[in-house]
Order: sequence, then C-alpha cells, then structure tokens
Amino acid sequence: MPREFKRSERVAGTLRRELAQLIQMEVKDPEVGFVGLSDVEVSRDLSHAKVFVTVFETDKAESSLKALNRAAGYLRRRLGQEMRIRSVPELHFQHDASVETGQRMDSLIDAAVASDRSDSGDPDRDGDE
Repeated sequence: MPREFKRSERVAGTLRRELAQLIQMEVKDPEVGFVGLSDVEVSRDLSHAKVFVTVFETDKAESSLKALNRAAGYLRRRLGQEMRIRSVPELHFQHDASVETGQRMDSLIDAAVASDRSDSGDPDRDGDE
C-alpha cells in the first residue's frame, strides 16, 4: 500500500507545529511582532524549508522578518533538540501577504455593495430589479 503523504510533507507539518511553539515561547526579540505561521514548504531533499509568516501588524512586517531570519540558527538548533530527525532543514522566513490581500478584497467588496445600495435609491433607475 503506497504512502498517503510524502516525507517532506510530514516534516513540514512537524516543523510548523514546533516552530510556532518555539517562536511564541523562546524568541525574545522585541522586533518580532505578532506573527503566525501560515505554511512551511520543505524541499524534497529536506535541506531547506520556506517558512511563510503572516505578520498581523503590517507596519512591522519587514523588521519581524529580519528578526526571524536572524534567529533562524537558534531556531534550527532548538528544532534539532526537539525533533527526531537526522538533519534539520535550513530555515528561510518569507512574508505571507494573504491576510492583507483578503482584508483589501473585503473592503473592496464592502465598498461595491455600499455603492450598489446607494445607486438602488436613485429615482432615475427602474424598479424592475
């Protein structure tokens, strides 16, 4: 019976859980703002991991990513202590702007709905809607 998940996907899931705890509990850098891990992608050879980070304070996104990349060596060492894996992937933190994009889309939709409501009260339009 073939495996349901690739090894790199299992490692990525474990990395995501462990990293979230380590960042929350052990990274004391004040530059790291309120962040969340949205995804982790691990290369097939398990040597590199892209860690996608959502920064909830958009003005602190750049400084938070720099601080996390500075802490990558420490986090990698701690992951090696916590996980049962021969070699821990090198960590590369990247900004995930999906939350900001979603908020922008929500505001555009709200503006369009509000515009439609104000147009429906227009006496020049037919009432056939």
